[in-house]
Amino acid sequence: MSEQENTGQEIPVHQDSEAKAPELTLSEEELTALCKSHVCPHCQVMAQAEDLRLRSLAEAENTRKRLMRETEELRRYAGQSVLADLLPVLDNLDLALAHAPADGCKDFIVGVEMTRKVFLDILKGHGLTAVDETGVLFDPNRHEALGAVQDKNLPDGFVTEVAMKGYMLKDRLLRPAKVLVNKPQ
Repeated sequence: MSEQENTGQEIPVHQDSEAKAPELTLSEEELTALCKSHVCPHCQVMAQAEDLRLRSLAEAENTRKRLMRETEELRRYAGQSVLADLLPVLDNLDLALAHAPADGCKDFIVGVEMTRKVFLDILKGHGLTAVDETGVLFDPNRHEALGAVQDKNLPDGFVTEVAMKGYMLKDRLLRPAKVLVNKPQ
């Protein structure tokens, strides 16, 4: 150790009052490039935080969009189960009219027809439409095949007869039509 250190005296440091540290002025691009070229722990943490922030924002936006779609779908198809439960009533009204005796009470038949029409109008007001298609190509997305028949007037694979009407609720199949399909001999 030197004598000055042993005595506890401070060593004066000569400072040039005229000399100043050079000012560093970097553009944002230069600073970013400098951070990328050197492994700076602070910059890495900041980049990870920014990445996490952007991912969180994207996830929140995706969640918001998904919830909006689900809410709209719930609103649009809210009555689906109730309408599906009411279809047998419509089927029974159709059967009553189909099997009404020709010489039966005309007023009773007119009453059933009017009831059916009002009921069908209410269901249509809620977006229900019938899938009652004879003479169209069989579509497994809209029809349920009950069997095959031979009809020379129709091409192969076409619906020859509708045994039970199907129904759509807006653009969604509520119940497929039960049909007979034409098959060649």
